[in-house]
Amino acid sequence: MAEQEKKLDMRFKLAHREAWIGIGLVLFNFIWWFGFAYGLGSAPVEEYSYILGMPAWFFYSCVAGSILMMVLVAVIVKSFFKEVPFEVEEEEEKV
Repeated sequence: MAEQEKKLDMRFKLAHREAWIGIGLVLFNFIWWFGFAYGLGSAPVEEYSYILGMPAWFFYSCVAGSILMMVLVAVIVKSFFKEVPFEVEEEEEKV
């Protein structure tokens, strides 16, 4: 029984760690988006520079930000997340 509780506690510990990593990624994404959207996008329209026909603020905040986040999420999941069983295995008593 103590072994099962230890496994259960370990799963919750990993889940909390992975949740904090996810929150960090969301905050990074928001800061990236907000910084470029309002940093570059606050200039008058006549002063905008364009990348692939899109305003630079839109390209960096939405297009480049989305690609960056996809890569970051893939790397973080492969590097830091671990597979955890959802079910607690019942130990069979040997007679």
